[in-house]
Amino acid sequence: MTDIPPWAVRLREERRERCWSSKEMVRRLVDAADEHVQAHLPARESLLRMLRMWESGKRRPRDPYPMLLARVLGIDAAELFGDGVRDGAADGDDELDALELARRAAASDIGSATLEQLELAVDDLAMAYPGTPPHELLVRVRRHLAYVGQLMDAKKTLAEHRRLLVAGGWLSLLAATCLIDLRRFPAAAARLRTAAQFAKDTEHREIAAWCLETEAWQVLTTGDYRRALDLSQAAQRVAPRSSSAYIQATAQEGRAWARLGAAKETHATLSRVAHLVEPLPVPDRPEHHYRYDPAKSDAFTATTLSWLGDPAAEPYARGVLARLQSTTDGPPRPRRAASARLDLALALLAADQPEEAGHATLTAITSGLLVPSNYWRAAEVISALETRHLPKAAELREAYQELCTP
Repeated sequence: MTDIPPWAVRLREERRERCWSSKEMVRRLVDAADEHVQAHLPARESLLRMLRMWESGKRRPRDPYPMLLARVLGIDAAELFGDGVRDGAADGDDELDALELARRAAASDIGSATLEQLELAVDDLAMAYPGTPPHELLVRVRRHLAYVGQLMDAKKTLAEHRRLLVAGGWLSLLAATCLIDLRRFPAAAARLRTAAQFAKDTEHREIAAWCLETEAWQVLTTGDYRRALDLSQAAQRVAPRSSSAYIQATAQEGRAWARLGAAKETHATLSRVAHLVEPLPVPDRPEHHYRYDPAKSDAFTATTLSWLGDPAAEPYARGVLARLQSTTDGPPRPRRAASARLDLALALLAADQPEEAGHATLTAITSGLLVPSNYWRAAEVISALETRHLPKAAELREAYQELCTP
């Protein structure tokens, strides 16, 4: 059997990472064409067959399709159909060029200036996580990891080596998080193993705890609630008591208890989280994924209560959604708001308000902001609406199949 050429594999992966169905890809392909080109395009059924041929490598796209595909995916056509490794955008090159320039200007092969810039880049990437599609952020994170690998061979002091490993640990952890969002679990597991190894080598307890908490989230999304509980509790045993990882792992424990239907344990864990969060100031960079923002506690509480089916979930979820959409606590956070709509939808189901639950779910699905790791939450609401024979359920199922399946 002939191997599928790299460009065909890349084309299929780029579509799937954006969570587009083949029909959605064809629609965008047509929309990307100007009027003259559109007039000469075949019917959409023919384009769908052509796309399947391209993605299987049985036929290479001919003009004007390479240009249209590149335009739809936001990738240079030469890069998309070349045989090189996956690359990032020009901004990624600028980021690494700046790091390399700092390295060359330093006295040693690495130097403090290079490491400081690398550490700042790690923070910037963690800050970008809530507002950047995971497939886009993953490209940037991979490039920085490649640069860390390049620096591993450079001459450096023991202190510099440790700082480099710590940066590599955070980057590997963030790459794993993006891959989990994309439901690419084997690749995520490999990144988590690397992050855990770097944490062990540097005795960095917070990275080690985040590795366990991140795995807890992954297994929670796949329905292994007991393992999620065990992992979140293990993360708390590893994490420094005052760290963000400790608070996040505690909150994750609450969600696992809620999924297990243990109301007493769920409420006890939520009380522990509230006690931990109460003295915290608002961080200067609240969107940083690895720094616990007190506002995140409210969102976690809304999710946990809605999963538990608690009557308090509905007003809580409404309040969280309103804050995420407003500018009172900083800029609006549309991706978090999309997830908050699913919390509200589940709470509305428990409150016997299926019509509004359906509307909230449809808004979340069609926002284009849900990541694949949250699709199961939308499917859960849709299934519940279908059992109630709600007329809107068919429209929801159609939207889900179009926008939330590969």
